Amino acid sequence: MGEVRTVRAELDDLDALMPLFDGYRQFYAQPPDPDGARAFLAERFKRGESVIFLAIADGAAAGFTQLYPSFSSVSMKRLWVLNDLFVAPNARRAGVGRALLERARAWAVETRSKGLTLSTQVTNTEAQRLYESCGWTRESEFLHFQLFI
Repeated sequence: MGEVRTVRAELDDLDALMPLFDGYRQFYAQPPDPDGARAFLAERFKRGESVIFLAIADGAAAGFTQLYPSFSSVSMKRLWVLNDLFVAPNARRAGVGRALLERARAWAVETRSKGLTLSTQVTNTEAQRLYESCGWTRESEFLHFQLFI
């Protein structure tokens, strides 16, 4: 695999992005739903509710990351939630994930944010190694709770 470049995805990139997004959902044990994936992504674009970066390698979409805005009241700054990161199986171990993480970091700097935050499955040790190799640190100060409705 050659050089990896990242671009900020736009609505026109939906055809390239949708199979990756659907693959991401399937990775997390969701059934394939290309129409639902397309509608969900289109809505994010139209409402300006997320920032998506697309990785291109050898002229093809190889991965993506989706960031959602949040805020830190204590620091009174924006904080980005790196909610999704996915690399196509045939593009893994070629620097695609690293390139996407670096682009997300650059975006946080460009937007004068406090930083980025993410969660991953406890069993996803491969992703954890990538995050740590890119300078991410495990949260050790706060407990995180969730309420799903």
